[in-house]
Amino acid sequence: MANKVYIEAQNTLPVYDECDILVVGGGAAGHSAAIAAARAGAKNIILMERYGYMGGDVTGGYVIMVPKLSWYGKSFVRGIQEEWFTRLSPIPNAVLGPDLSKIGKDDDYALIGIWSRIHGCVSESEPKRLVRAVYYEPNQLKIEMDKMLLEHRDAIRVLCHSWGTKPIMEGNEVKGVIFESKEGRQAIFAKTVIDATGDGDIFRQTGAPFSTLADGKTRSSTTALVWRIGGVNYDLFFEWQKANPKEFAALRENLAKVAGFTCAPLPSAQNDICWVNNWHPNRDCAKIKDATETEMNTRNTMRDVLKYLQEVCPLAFRNSFIYDIAPQLGTRGSCRLKGEYIMTANDFAFAARHDDVIAWHSTICMINDCAPVEIPYRALLPQKVENLLAPGRHLSADNVAIDWLNLIPQCVGTGQAAGVAAAVASMDGVNVRNVDIRKVQEILIDQDVPLPRNERVDKSYTEVCEEYEYGLYTELARKAKADATGLKEYRQSSIPDPNKDAAH
Repeated sequence: MANKVYIEAQNTLPVYDECDILVVGGGAAGHSAAIAAARAGAKNIILMERYGYMGGDVTGGYVIMVPKLSWYGKSFVRGIQEEWFTRLSPIPNAVLGPDLSKIGKDDDYALIGIWSRIHGCVSESEPKRLVRAVYYEPNQLKIEMDKMLLEHRDAIRVLCHSWGTKPIMEGNEVKGVIFESKEGRQAIFAKTVIDATGDGDIFRQTGAPFSTLADGKTRSSTTALVWRIGGVNYDLFFEWQKANPKEFAALRENLAKVAGFTCAPLPSAQNDICWVNNWHPNRDCAKIKDATETEMNTRNTMRDVLKYLQEVCPLAFRNSFIYDIAPQLGTRGSCRLKGEYIMTANDFAFAARHDDVIAWHSTICMINDCAPVEIPYRALLPQKVENLLAPGRHLSADNVAIDWLNLIPQCVGTGQAAGVAAAVASMDGVNVRNVDIRKVQEILIDQDVPLPRNERVDKSYTEVCEEYEYGLYTELARKAKADATGLKEYRQSSIPDPNKDAAH
């Protein structure tokens, strides 16, 4: 059947709408792009989302934790990302994480001890210090993301349950997108299209170069279906781990045997709820077979995993139960853009500088001890194709660097930048390839995004980086410096350690 084809008859599609900026995908990148474009002055924006809510993995995939927002004493990942938590903080049990005023503290041992209970809130490297990592309630974030859009209803038209399926091309220019919904197949024309699908659903049909999933040894080559356990006492579970390190090590190994894949219970914003993340190896989230088997195999083992936890640690799990199951697949990697700039491990190992920097983010990369790395605008810009940007987890990076760049903060940050760039291009009457990047950077700074080498940004950000050598004091960084080609052999473990960046 592999070579059998069906010839689709020529068809006339109704044009649903026209706009200046069309954002395809309402996940962390797409939602941020639409909001940022409206705040930058764009007035004719359409945001298209295949589900009935915004957020993608952060709300529908139940990722529930956003890591590494700070480095030493500075909050590098700000803008719309930090705004989520500012808005959610007054809501009971909506967020959990070290306060911005406490990040970087390494001398308050009592505080460090308290936050050590919550994965990701204390640095892995010495000296131990508090890190801005935030746990959140996904349903509360769904509500807040809608509120953010409604605040810009004069500029943004939202289409839920609408799946962008194909670009409308005129030569090498993207002119819009064909989409499917319960109303049938229709078209939207746009001056700029932002592909925020996460899997390159639009750009890989335009003729723009892209890569497919190629390295089964990385986290990005795994899929997940997250589920939550209620009725647990996570504080007691943490105490049990400390008191029984051998039993806890055995628990982690045995959970993989029970489930058939690596999984781990992790904390949430509430002590009586934990979430179970999992890693199905050698999976591509854009493949029907891999997506289907991930969903069904995970659900098939949930009762067994819960029963095992109840038996091994009854103190914490005695009254526990399956609370809920994420409504959508946990997606990590599939297709990646080959943009005008392809990020690699060298960007982390050499603290690369870019004149077109649009995000300066601390990440989960241990090469530079999670120090900030500059993401250039060119990593969102496809080769050979016009009027198109591609922020989010499919941005332009090789199969190693993508592991540190396809997380929620980088999706939000690159999405925010793409939205601002599209707005500037629209208002200036140019395409996004020729946009005034200085104007984009200045608006991003107005939107609370710190960028390097700008006189309007607090100089202490750069001072922290210089004081701590941009994190290049690690053994991995030293090896890279000794090898002019960088870290060609660097690969991450195929099975994440549930105690080290296991949230993703």
